[in-house]
Amino acid sequence: MSASSDLPDALPPQPVTDRATLRRAIAASALGNATEWFDYGIYAYGVTYISAALFPGDVDEAVLFALATFAISFLVRPLGGLFWGPLGDRLGRKSVLAFTILLMAGATFCVGLIPDYADIGFWAPTLLILLRMVQGFSTGGEYGGAATFMAEYAPDDRRGFYGSFLEFGTLAGFSLGAFLMLAFSLLLGDAAMHEWGWRIPFLIAAPMGLIGMYLRSRMEDTPIFREAGHAGKRAETPPLALLMRRHWQPMLVVGGLVVALNVVNYTLLSYMPTYLQRRIGLSPDEALIVPIIGMLFMMMFVPLAGGLSDRVGRRVMWRVSLIGLLVAVVPLYMLMATGFAGAIVGFILLGLLYVPQLATISATFPALFPTSVRFAGFAIAYNISTSIFGGTAPAMGSALITVTGNELMPAFYMMAACLVGLVALRFMPETAGRSLHHDPFSEKKQD
Repeated sequence: MSASSDLPDALPPQPVTDRATLRRAIAASALGNATEWFDYGIYAYGVTYISAALFPGDVDEAVLFALATFAISFLVRPLGGLFWGPLGDRLGRKSVLAFTILLMAGATFCVGLIPDYADIGFWAPTLLILLRMVQGFSTGGEYGGAATFMAEYAPDDRRGFYGSFLEFGTLAGFSLGAFLMLAFSLLLGDAAMHEWGWRIPFLIAAPMGLIGMYLRSRMEDTPIFREAGHAGKRAETPPLALLMRRHWQPMLVVGGLVVALNVVNYTLLSYMPTYLQRRIGLSPDEALIVPIIGMLFMMMFVPLAGGLSDRVGRRVMWRVSLIGLLVAVVPLYMLMATGFAGAIVGFILLGLLYVPQLATISATFPALFPTSVRFAGFAIAYNISTSIFGGTAPAMGSALITVTGNELMPAFYMMAACLVGLVALRFMPETAGRSLHHDPFSEKKQD
């Protein structure tokens, strides 16, 4: 089947948004996502300092506790999706997003204020766990809401291009967090970083969150959401059981695609520094530099991939990415094992193969749900799948290596996830160019 034949006939367009408002909507959505991923970046790349400051035991035990605490936020994310999703469909996307970014940034800021374990004992890790739970709870509404907000503001024929800037924010936030940890480490030295320097990046989250909240508070809610309210079409979001019964197909499709999406995502962005240092033998600084360079390359291609998806369709982009990773991930892992230069090239190529998925998330997933349950359906399906497969991907990769002794196991795990994604893709209707006023799964049944 050709790329063009995958595209459906266009349906009535959504209300036109002027360029200035559209730019503000993009900035408001992307900055919130950047703030979320900024936290993941500074935590993942500063885990050695965090573990030494806030946890007891020797180095290995403290790092293990810190990594387990990192995963806690993912366990709470489905609860956030269950809470914020229906609220966003009932009260509006803007109201929820203004609160979640403040909650996320505030919790990240407070992590930088936690006294050392030497000063307050077990209260140090306890406070960190509580703050990570707050972050996970807010993130459960932040990402689904930001993607929905972006999709509903973007014009139908350019939803892929404009939606890609949400993921540009993902990479920008993560890269900034990683870069600041590396920069302060080089500038301050190891002793100062352990004593107080690791806290500075966490404190920077406060102004980022305030700027994001200001931008979001000045926005009107999305045209589609306002229009649904004026037309009397907005209804109470159904309970979870009813939501699953009426919209189980898009929720399963999103859940399956997210398995592939986030196993690749968290293996590349969160686990890779640890893998490069412990398994490949790169120095700590080299293991930080490799993903930073790779993410900068990915950022350049994300808008291009998003725009291309408007022309050829989302399904084509996902198919190319999933099959490309399935074929190339093992050879590229072997290339990374050759040394620093090979690691840079291998990471860049893996990142570029992943970009067609990453760039089209906010154009693909929200469009699978009708307006009345778009926020809730997306947030719940996305966060349940992410909590099970995304947050556990780094630990799973490390555990598989330990059990088998094969250092290519993270690559094999990514391949298995891509197979799940290909199965889910088989059941996903094409939504490029289509109006968000309609339910693509209902139309697919009628066809």
